[in-house]
Amino acid sequence: MRDHIRFLINGREHRVSGSDAFATLSNYLRYDVGATGTKIVCEEGDCGACTVLIRRNGGEFRAINSCIQALCQLDGTSIVTVEGIKLDGALHPVQDAMVQCHGAQCGYCTPGFIVAMAALFENRDRVDERCVRDGLTGNLCRCTGYEPIIKAALAVDGASAPRVHERYPQTIDANDAVAIDANGRKFFAPTTIEDAIRFKSENENCTIVQGGTDVGVWVNKRAFTAPAMLSLAKLSELNAIRDEDGAISVGANVTLTDFENAIRERIPELYEILHVFGAPQIKNAGTLVGNIANGSPIGDTLPYLFVSDAWLEIAGARGMRTVPVNRFYKGYKQFDLERGDIVTRVVVPIVRDALKLYKISRRRDLDISAVTAAIRLQLDGRRIEAARVVYGGVGPVVLQLARTEELLTGKEATLALFEEAGRVASSEITPISDVRGSRDYRLQIAQNLLPKFWHDVIGDR
Repeated sequence: MRDHIRFLINGREHRVSGSDAFATLSNYLRYDVGATGTKIVCEEGDCGACTVLIRRNGGEFRAINSCIQALCQLDGTSIVTVEGIKLDGALHPVQDAMVQCHGAQCGYCTPGFIVAMAALFENRDRVDERCVRDGLTGNLCRCTGYEPIIKAALAVDGASAPRVHERYPQTIDANDAVAIDANGRKFFAPTTIEDAIRFKSENENCTIVQGGTDVGVWVNKRAFTAPAMLSLAKLSELNAIRDEDGAISVGANVTLTDFENAIRERIPELYEILHVFGAPQIKNAGTLVGNIANGSPIGDTLPYLFVSDAWLEIAGARGMRTVPVNRFYKGYKQFDLERGDIVTRVVVPIVRDALKLYKISRRRDLDISAVTAAIRLQLDGRRIEAARVVYGGVGPVVLQLARTEELLTGKEATLALFEEAGRVASSEITPISDVRGSRDYRLQIAQNLLPKFWHDVIGDR
Protein backbone atom coordinates (compact mmCIF):
# COMPACT_ATOMS: atom_id res chain seq x y z
CA MET A 1 0.00 0.00 0.00
CA ARG A 2 1.33 3.41 -0.99
CA ASP A 3 1.03 6.76 0.79
CA HIS A 4 1.28 8.77 -2.44
CA ILE A 5 -0.33 8.92 -5.86
CA ARG A 6 1.41 8.46 -9.21
CA PHE A 7 0.32 9.73 -12.60
CA LEU A 8 1.71 10.93 -15.92
CA ILE A 9 1.55 14.47 -17.29
CA ASN A 10 2.56 14.76 -20.94
CA GLY A 11 4.42 11.46 -20.60
CA ARG A 12 6.37 12.30 -17.44
CA GLU A 13 5.67 10.66 -14.09
CA HIS A 14 4.63 12.76 -11.09
CA ARG A 15 4.24 11.71 -7.47
CA VAL A 16 2.19 13.60 -4.91
CA SER A 17 1.70 12.85 -1.23
CA GLY A 18 0.30 14.40 1.94
CA SER A 19 -2.16 17.27 1.84
CA ASP A 20 -1.02 18.20 -1.68
CA ALA A 21 -2.98 15.18 -2.95
CA PHE A 22 -6.22 17.01 -2.18
CA ALA A 23 -5.44 19.93 -4.53
CA THR A 24 -7.33 20.28 -7.79
CA LEU A 25 -5.65 19.12 -10.96
CA SER A 26 -5.95 22.58 -12.54
CA ASN A 27 -4.12 24.25 -9.65
CA TYR A 28 -1.43 21.59 -9.66
CA LEU A 29 -0.88 22.00 -13.39
CA ARG A 30 -0.61 25.77 -13.18
CA TYR A 31 1.31 26.30 -9.94
CA ASP A 32 3.37 23.15 -9.56
CA VAL A 33 3.99 21.99 -13.11
CA GLY A 34 3.96 25.40 -14.80
CA ALA A 35 1.47 24.20 -17.44
CA THR A 36 -0.28 27.56 -17.52
CA GLY A 37 -2.09 26.87 -20.77
CA THR A 38 -4.72 25.26 -18.57
CA LYS A 39 -6.91 28.20 -17.59
CA ILE A 40 -9.16 28.52 -14.55
CA VAL A 41 -12.36 30.50 -15.00
CA CYS A 42 -15.57 29.08 -13.56
CA GLU A 43 -14.22 26.33 -11.25
CA GLU A 44 -17.56 24.58 -11.71
CA GLY A 45 -16.93 22.49 -14.82
CA ASP A 46 -19.10 24.80 -16.94
CA CYS A 47 -16.76 26.70 -19.25
CA GLY A 48 -14.12 24.19 -20.41
CA ALA A 49 -11.15 26.58 -20.19
CA CYS A 50 -9.39 24.05 -17.95
CA THR A 51 -9.95 21.07 -20.28
CA VAL A 52 -7.26 18.39 -20.35
CA LEU A 53 -7.17 14.86 -21.75
CA ILE A 54 -7.08 11.90 -19.41
CA ARG A 55 -6.67 8.16 -19.91
CA ARG A 56 -7.53 5.55 -17.31
CA ASN A 57 -6.61 1.88 -17.27
CA GLY A 58 -5.04 2.01 -20.72
CA GLY A 59 -8.28 3.20 -22.34
CA GLU A 60 -8.76 6.10 -24.73
CA PHE A 61 -7.92 9.72 -23.97
CA ARG A 62 -11.01 11.74 -23.11
CA ALA A 63 -11.58 15.40 -22.29
CA ILE A 64 -12.38 16.34 -18.68
CA ASN A 65 -12.57 19.53 -16.62
CA SER A 66 -9.43 19.69 -14.49
CA CYS A 67 -10.86 22.33 -12.14
CA ILE A 68 -13.20 19.84 -10.43
CA GLN A 69 -10.84 16.86 -10.31
CA ALA A 70 -8.82 16.27 -7.13
CA LEU A 71 -5.35 14.85 -7.63
CA CYS A 72 -6.14 11.93 -5.34
CA GLN A 73 -8.71 10.71 -7.88
CA LEU A 74 -6.09 10.40 -10.60
CA ASP A 75 -3.75 7.66 -9.40
CA GLY A 76 -2.48 5.68 -12.39
CA THR A 77 -3.86 8.02 -15.04
CA SER A 78 -2.14 9.66 -17.99
CA ILE A 79 -2.91 13.37 -18.46
CA VAL A 80 -2.17 15.53 -21.49
CA THR A 81 -2.40 19.33 -21.39
CA VAL A 82 -2.46 21.83 -24.23
CA GLU A 83 1.33 22.04 -23.93
CA GLY A 84 1.52 18.34 -24.77
CA ILE A 85 -0.62 18.63 -27.90
CA LYS A 86 2.27 19.98 -29.97
CA LEU A 87 4.71 17.52 -31.56
CA ASP A 88 8.40 18.45 -31.46
CA GLY A 89 7.50 22.12 -31.37
CA ALA A 90 5.19 21.92 -34.41
CA LEU A 91 1.58 22.91 -34.07
CA HIS A 92 -1.04 20.20 -33.97
CA PRO A 93 -3.37 20.42 -37.01
CA VAL A 94 -6.12 21.60 -34.66
CA GLN A 95 -3.92 24.47 -33.47
CA ASP A 96 -2.95 25.35 -37.02
CA ALA A 97 -6.60 25.36 -38.12
CA MET A 98 -7.53 27.67 -35.25
CA VAL A 99 -4.86 30.11 -36.45
CA GLN A 100 -5.87 29.91 -40.10
CA CYS A 101 -9.59 30.27 -39.36
CA HIS A 102 -9.12 33.05 -36.78
CA GLY A 103 -10.68 30.91 -34.07
CA ALA A 104 -9.26 32.96 -31.18
CA GLN A 105 -9.62 36.54 -30.04
CA CYS A 106 -8.72 37.12 -26.39
CA GLY A 107 -7.36 33.56 -26.33
CA TYR A 108 -8.34 32.74 -22.77
CA CYS A 109 -10.70 29.92 -23.71
CA THR A 110 -8.63 28.79 -26.69
CA PRO A 111 -6.45 26.13 -24.97
CA GLY A 112 -9.55 24.37 -23.69
CA PHE A 113 -11.11 24.40 -27.16
CA ILE A 114 -7.92 23.01 -28.68
CA VAL A 115 -7.71 20.14 -26.21
CA ALA A 116 -11.40 19.27 -26.60
CA MET A 117 -11.07 19.49 -30.38
CA ALA A 118 -8.00 17.24 -30.37
CA ALA A 119 -10.10 14.64 -28.54
CA LEU A 120 -12.54 14.63 -31.47
CA PHE A 121 -9.79 13.32 -33.76
CA GLU A 122 -8.55 10.52 -31.53
CA ASN A 123 -10.74 7.97 -33.32
CA ARG A 124 -11.86 9.67 -36.53
CA ASP A 125 -10.34 11.36 -39.58
CA ARG A 126 -13.11 13.85 -40.29
CA VAL A 127 -15.89 15.53 -38.33
CA ASP A 128 -19.20 17.04 -39.39
CA GLU A 129 -20.80 20.13 -37.88
CA ARG A 130 -23.03 18.20 -35.49
CA CYS A 131 -20.06 16.24 -34.19
CA VAL A 132 -18.18 19.49 -33.58
CA ARG A 133 -21.08 21.20 -31.86
CA ASP A 134 -21.68 18.17 -29.63
CA GLY A 135 -17.99 17.71 -28.87
CA LEU A 136 -17.48 21.36 -27.93
CA THR A 137 -20.67 21.78 -25.89
CA GLY A 138 -18.62 22.13 -22.72
CA ASN A 139 -16.41 24.94 -24.03
CA LEU A 140 -17.62 28.53 -23.82
CA CYS A 141 -16.23 31.47 -25.77
CA ARG A 142 -17.14 35.08 -25.05
CA CYS A 143 -15.54 36.63 -28.14
CA THR A 144 -15.77 34.81 -31.46
CA GLY A 145 -19.39 33.73 -31.69
CA TYR A 146 -18.18 30.13 -32.33
CA GLU A 147 -18.42 30.22 -36.12
CA PRO A 148 -14.65 30.41 -36.77
CA ILE A 149 -14.05 27.72 -34.14
CA ILE A 150 -16.47 25.36 -35.88
CA LYS A 151 -14.86 26.19 -39.23
CA ALA A 152 -11.47 25.38 -37.75
CA ALA A 153 -12.59 21.92 -36.63
CA LEU A 154 -14.17 21.21 -40.02
CA ALA A 155 -10.94 22.23 -41.75
CA VAL A 156 -8.78 19.70 -39.88
CA ASP A 157 -7.54 16.69 -41.82
CA GLY A 158 -7.67 14.14 -39.04
CA ALA A 159 -5.92 11.52 -41.15
CA SER A 160 -2.71 13.51 -40.87
CA ALA A 161 -3.26 14.55 -37.26
CA PRO A 162 -1.02 12.83 -34.71
CA ARG A 163 -3.14 10.81 -32.30
CA VAL A 164 -2.54 11.68 -28.66
CA HIS A 165 -2.63 8.03 -27.64
CA GLU A 166 0.11 7.26 -30.16
CA ARG A 167 2.30 10.10 -28.93
CA TYR A 168 1.77 9.20 -25.29
CA PRO A 169 1.55 5.40 -25.16
CA GLN A 170 3.09 5.28 -21.69
CA THR A 171 1.09 3.74 -18.89
CA ILE A 172 1.84 3.53 -15.20
CA ASP A 173 1.46 0.53 -12.91
CA ALA A 174 -0.76 1.72 -10.09
CA ASN A 175 -2.76 -1.35 -9.16
CA ASP A 176 -1.87 -1.29 -5.47
CA ALA A 177 -3.98 0.43 -2.83
CA VAL A 178 -3.38 4.05 -1.80
CA ALA A 179 -3.95 5.46 1.68
CA ILE A 180 -3.20 9.09 2.54
CA ASP A 181 -3.65 10.64 5.98
CA ALA A 182 -2.63 14.30 6.21
CA ASN A 183 -3.70 17.09 8.54
CA GLY A 184 -6.88 15.36 9.60
CA ARG A 185 -7.94 14.42 6.06
CA LYS A 186 -7.97 10.88 4.74
CA PHE A 187 -8.07 9.36 1.29
CA PHE A 188 -8.32 5.67 0.50
CA ALA A 189 -8.33 3.85 -2.84
CA PRO A 190 -8.68 0.15 -1.96
CA THR A 191 -8.33 -2.88 -4.20
CA THR A 192 -11.15 -4.91 -2.59
CA ILE A 193 -14.77 -4.11 -1.88
CA GLU A 194 -14.30 -5.46 1.65
CA ASP A 195 -11.63 -2.86 2.37
CA ALA A 196 -13.84 -0.14 0.88
CA ILE A 197 -16.75 -1.11 3.15
CA ARG A 198 -14.48 -1.22 6.18
CA PHE A 199 -13.06 2.25 5.50
CA LYS A 200 -16.52 3.75 4.95
CA SER A 201 -17.78 2.10 8.14
CA GLU A 202 -14.89 3.44 10.21
CA ASN A 203 -15.06 7.00 8.88
CA GLU A 204 -18.20 8.98 9.56
CA ASN A 205 -19.24 11.38 6.79
CA CYS A 206 -17.04 9.56 4.30
CA THR A 207 -17.47 10.92 0.77
CA ILE A 208 -17.13 8.62 -2.22
CA VAL A 209 -15.40 10.43 -5.08
CA GLN A 210 -15.56 8.84 -8.49
CA GLY A 211 -16.31 11.39 -11.16
CA GLY A 212 -16.23 14.23 -8.66
CA THR A 213 -18.37 16.45 -10.86
CA ASP A 214 -20.48 17.54 -7.89
CA VAL A 215 -17.96 17.14 -5.09
CA GLY A 216 -15.44 19.25 -7.00
CA VAL A 217 -17.95 22.10 -7.21
CA TRP A 218 -18.69 21.82 -3.48
CA VAL A 219 -14.95 22.08 -2.75
CA ASN A 220 -14.44 25.11 -4.97
CA LYS A 221 -17.65 27.01 -4.29
CA ARG A 222 -18.82 25.94 -0.84
CA ALA A 223 -15.47 25.46 0.90
CA PHE A 224 -16.43 21.82 1.41
CA THR A 225 -13.82 19.63 3.09
CA ALA A 226 -14.46 15.92 3.33
CA PRO A 227 -12.79 14.42 6.41
CA ALA A 228 -12.52 11.13 4.52
CA MET A 229 -12.64 10.43 0.79
CA LEU A 230 -13.04 6.99 -0.77
CA SER A 231 -12.32 6.09 -4.39
CA LEU A 232 -13.62 2.90 -6.01
CA ALA A 233 -11.48 3.33 -9.13
CA LYS A 234 -9.27 0.30 -8.40
CA LEU A 235 -12.21 -2.08 -8.05
CA SER A 236 -12.20 -3.42 -11.61
CA GLU A 237 -15.35 -5.47 -11.06
CA LEU A 238 -17.28 -2.19 -10.89
CA ASN A 239 -16.20 -1.23 -14.43
CA ALA A 240 -18.58 -3.67 -16.15
CA ILE A 241 -21.55 -2.74 -18.29
CA ARG A 242 -23.45 -5.68 -19.79
CA ASP A 243 -26.83 -6.98 -20.92
CA GLU A 244 -28.78 -8.89 -18.30
CA ASP A 245 -32.21 -10.41 -19.03
CA GLY A 246 -33.79 -7.47 -20.81
CA ALA A 247 -31.88 -4.93 -18.75
CA ILE A 248 -28.48 -3.27 -18.68
CA SER A 249 -26.26 -3.83 -15.65
CA VAL A 250 -24.10 -0.78 -14.95
CA GLY A 251 -21.19 -0.90 -12.50
CA ALA A 252 -20.47 1.97 -10.14
CA ASN A 253 -17.40 3.04 -12.12
CA VAL A 254 -19.13 3.19 -15.52
CA THR A 255 -19.08 6.72 -16.86
CA LEU A 256 -22.11 8.49 -18.24
CA THR A 257 -20.38 8.56 -21.62
CA ASP A 258 -20.05 4.78 -21.72
CA PHE A 259 -23.63 4.33 -20.50
CA GLU A 260 -24.87 6.77 -23.13
CA ASN A 261 -23.05 4.85 -25.87
CA ALA A 262 -24.49 1.55 -24.61
CA ILE A 263 -28.13 2.67 -24.71
CA ARG A 264 -28.15 4.56 -28.00
CA GLU A 265 -30.17 1.89 -29.82
CA ARG A 266 -31.66 0.07 -26.83
CA ILE A 267 -33.14 2.97 -24.82
CA PRO A 268 -33.29 5.85 -27.32
CA GLU A 269 -35.48 8.06 -25.10
CA LEU A 270 -32.94 7.97 -22.28
CA TYR A 271 -30.11 8.37 -24.78
CA GLU A 272 -31.62 11.67 -25.93
CA ILE A 273 -31.77 12.89 -22.33
CA LEU A 274 -28.16 11.90 -21.70
CA HIS A 275 -27.16 13.59 -24.94
CA VAL A 276 -28.08 16.93 -23.36
CA PHE A 277 -27.33 15.86 -19.77
CA GLY A 278 -24.06 17.77 -19.71
CA ALA A 279 -20.87 18.46 -21.60
CA PRO A 280 -18.56 15.66 -22.76
CA GLN A 281 -16.11 16.75 -20.05
CA ILE A 282 -18.78 16.08 -17.41
CA LYS A 283 -20.01 12.79 -18.87
CA ASN A 284 -16.45 11.53 -19.34
CA ALA A 285 -15.90 11.84 -15.58
CA GLY A 286 -19.31 11.42 -13.95
CA THR A 287 -21.00 8.06 -13.41
CA LEU A 288 -24.58 6.83 -13.54
CA VAL A 289 -24.36 5.51 -9.98
CA GLY A 290 -22.98 8.87 -8.89
CA ASN A 291 -26.00 10.62 -10.40
CA ILE A 292 -28.21 8.28 -8.37
CA ALA A 293 -26.26 8.46 -5.12
CA ASN A 294 -25.98 12.25 -5.26
CA GLY A 295 -29.69 12.31 -4.48
CA SER A 296 -30.62 15.47 -6.35
CA PRO A 297 -34.37 15.69 -7.06
CA ILE A 298 -33.49 17.04 -10.51
CA GLY A 299 -31.12 14.23 -11.47
CA ASP A 300 -31.85 13.75 -15.16
CA THR A 301 -31.56 9.96 -15.17
CA LEU A 302 -33.85 9.35 -12.19
CA PRO A 303 -37.33 9.63 -13.78
CA TYR A 304 -36.51 6.87 -16.26
CA LEU A 305 -35.00 4.70 -13.52
CA PHE A 306 -38.22 5.11 -11.53
CA VAL A 307 -40.67 4.23 -14.32
CA SER A 308 -38.52 1.32 -15.52
CA ASP A 309 -38.31 -0.27 -12.04
CA ALA A 310 -34.52 -0.10 -11.94
CA TRP A 311 -32.83 -1.50 -8.86
CA LEU A 312 -29.57 -1.04 -7.00
CA GLU A 313 -27.08 -3.58 -5.73
CA ILE A 314 -25.64 -2.45 -2.40
CA ALA A 315 -22.64 -3.98 -0.64
CA GLY A 316 -22.28 -3.60 3.11
CA ALA A 317 -20.98 -5.17 6.26
CA ARG A 318 -23.90 -7.61 6.24
CA GLY A 319 -23.34 -8.66 2.64
CA MET A 320 -25.12 -7.82 -0.61
CA ARG A 321 -28.71 -6.63 -0.89
CA THR A 322 -30.90 -5.09 -3.58
CA VAL A 323 -33.11 -2.01 -3.33
CA PRO A 324 -35.54 -0.65 -5.95
CA VAL A 325 -34.53 2.84 -6.99
CA ASN A 326 -37.98 4.18 -6.12
CA ARG A 327 -37.50 3.03 -2.51
CA PHE A 328 -33.92 4.23 -2.17
CA TYR A 329 -34.76 7.85 -1.30
CA LYS A 330 -36.15 8.48 2.18
CA GLY A 331 -36.07 12.28 1.99
CA TYR A 332 -33.89 15.06 0.61
CA LYS A 333 -30.35 13.60 0.50
CA GLN A 334 -31.52 10.75 2.73
CA PHE A 335 -31.01 7.21 1.47
CA ASP A 336 -31.65 3.58 2.31
CA LEU A 337 -27.98 3.14 3.24
CA GLU A 338 -26.26 2.00 6.38
CA ARG A 339 -22.96 3.55 7.43
CA GLY A 340 -20.66 1.24 5.48
CA ASP A 341 -22.96 0.61 2.51
CA ILE A 342 -21.73 1.20 -1.04
CA VAL A 343 -23.85 1.15 -4.20
CA THR A 344 -21.95 -1.21 -6.49
CA ARG A 345 -24.21 -1.27 -9.56
CA VAL A 346 -27.61 -0.36 -10.98
CA VAL A 347 -29.70 -2.61 -13.19
CA VAL A 348 -31.66 -0.60 -15.77
CA PRO A 349 -34.57 -2.39 -17.49
CA ILE A 350 -35.25 -1.66 -21.16
CA VAL A 351 -38.78 -0.22 -21.44
CA ARG A 352 -40.73 -1.16 -24.56
CA ASP A 353 -44.05 0.50 -23.64
CA ALA A 354 -45.18 3.95 -24.75
CA LEU A 355 -42.61 6.21 -23.12
CA LYS A 356 -41.53 9.84 -23.14
CA LEU A 357 -38.89 11.64 -21.08
CA TYR A 358 -38.73 15.39 -20.58
CA LYS A 359 -35.98 17.76 -19.45
CA ILE A 360 -37.11 21.36 -18.97
CA SER A 361 -34.24 23.85 -18.69
CA ARG A 362 -33.42 27.37 -19.79
CA ARG A 363 -30.71 26.17 -22.19
CA ARG A 364 -30.80 23.01 -24.25
CA ASP A 365 -27.20 22.05 -23.52
CA LEU A 366 -25.08 22.20 -20.40
CA ASP A 367 -27.83 23.28 -18.04
CA ILE A 368 -29.42 22.02 -14.85
CA SER A 369 -33.07 21.06 -15.19
CA ALA A 370 -35.93 23.01 -13.69
CA VAL A 371 -38.26 20.01 -14.09
CA THR A 372 -37.69 16.47 -15.30
CA ALA A 373 -40.33 13.87 -16.05
CA ALA A 374 -40.98 10.36 -17.31
CA ILE A 375 -44.38 9.08 -18.47
CA ARG A 376 -44.87 5.40 -19.31
CA LEU A 377 -48.09 3.78 -20.49
CA GLN A 378 -49.02 0.17 -21.18
CA LEU A 379 -51.58 0.48 -23.95
CA ASP A 380 -54.06 -1.93 -25.47
CA GLY A 381 -55.05 0.03 -28.53
CA ARG A 382 -56.07 3.34 -26.97
CA ARG A 383 -56.99 1.86 -23.60
CA ILE A 384 -54.47 2.53 -20.80
CA GLU A 385 -53.79 -0.75 -19.00
CA ALA A 386 -51.21 0.77 -16.61
CA ALA A 387 -49.60 4.19 -16.12
CA ARG A 388 -46.41 5.41 -14.51
CA VAL A 389 -45.90 9.16 -14.06
CA VAL A 390 -42.74 10.45 -12.36
CA TYR A 391 -41.65 14.08 -11.92
CA GLY A 392 -38.38 15.54 -10.69
CA GLY A 393 -37.61 19.07 -9.55
CA VAL A 394 -41.04 19.48 -7.98
CA GLY A 395 -40.32 18.37 -4.40
CA PRO A 396 -37.51 17.25 -2.10
CA VAL A 397 -37.22 13.93 -3.94
CA VAL A 398 -38.27 12.55 -7.30
CA LEU A 399 -42.01 11.89 -7.05
CA GLN A 400 -44.19 9.14 -8.44
CA LEU A 401 -47.66 10.64 -8.90
CA ALA A 402 -50.03 7.97 -7.59
CA ARG A 403 -53.31 9.88 -8.02
CA THR A 404 -52.44 10.84 -11.58
CA GLU A 405 -51.60 7.23 -12.39
CA GLU A 406 -54.87 6.05 -10.86
CA LEU A 407 -56.83 8.56 -12.93
CA LEU A 408 -55.26 7.38 -16.19
CA THR A 409 -55.42 3.63 -15.59
CA GLY A 410 -58.25 1.76 -17.27
CA LYS A 411 -59.44 4.66 -19.42
CA GLU A 412 -59.29 5.56 -23.09
CA ALA A 413 -56.35 7.81 -23.91
CA THR A 414 -58.09 11.03 -24.93
CA LEU A 415 -56.77 14.58 -24.87
CA ALA A 416 -59.45 15.54 -22.35
CA LEU A 417 -58.28 12.80 -20.02
CA PHE A 418 -54.67 13.97 -20.19
CA GLU A 419 -55.68 17.58 -19.62
CA GLU A 420 -57.48 16.47 -16.48
CA ALA A 421 -54.44 14.35 -15.52
CA GLY A 422 -52.26 17.44 -15.84
CA ARG A 423 -54.42 19.29 -13.33
CA VAL A 424 -54.25 16.36 -10.93
CA ALA A 425 -50.48 16.12 -11.37
CA SER A 426 -50.00 19.78 -10.44
CA SER A 427 -51.99 19.16 -7.25
CA GLU A 428 -49.68 16.31 -6.19
CA ILE A 429 -46.44 18.27 -6.14
CA THR A 430 -44.83 20.84 -3.82
CA PRO A 431 -42.33 22.81 -5.91
CA ILE A 432 -40.27 25.73 -4.66
CA SER A 433 -39.00 28.89 -6.34
CA ASP A 434 -35.29 29.12 -7.11
CA VAL A 435 -32.94 30.47 -9.77
CA ARG A 436 -34.15 27.91 -12.31
CA GLY A 437 -37.84 28.73 -12.04
CA SER A 438 -40.63 29.90 -9.81
CA ARG A 439 -43.10 27.68 -7.99
CA ASP A 440 -45.89 28.80 -10.33
CA TYR A 441 -43.73 28.06 -13.37
CA ARG A 442 -43.10 24.51 -12.19
CA LEU A 443 -46.78 23.99 -11.40
CA GLN A 444 -47.71 25.07 -14.90
CA ILE A 445 -45.09 22.78 -16.46
CA ALA A 446 -46.38 19.88 -14.39
CA GLN A 447 -49.87 20.51 -15.70
CA ASN A 448 -48.78 20.98 -19.32
CA LEU A 449 -46.59 17.87 -19.60
CA LEU A 450 -49.48 15.40 -19.57
CA PRO A 451 -51.35 16.86 -22.57
CA LYS A 452 -47.99 17.37 -24.26
CA PHE A 453 -47.33 13.65 -23.83
CA TRP A 454 -50.68 12.92 -25.48
CA HIS A 455 -49.73 15.04 -28.49
CA ASP A 456 -46.17 13.63 -28.64
CA VAL A 457 -46.98 9.94 -28.25
CA ILE A 458 -50.67 9.22 -28.83
CA GLY A 459 -52.22 12.01 -30.89
CA ASP A 460 -54.74 10.95 -33.51
CA ARG A 461 -53.39 7.46 -34.13
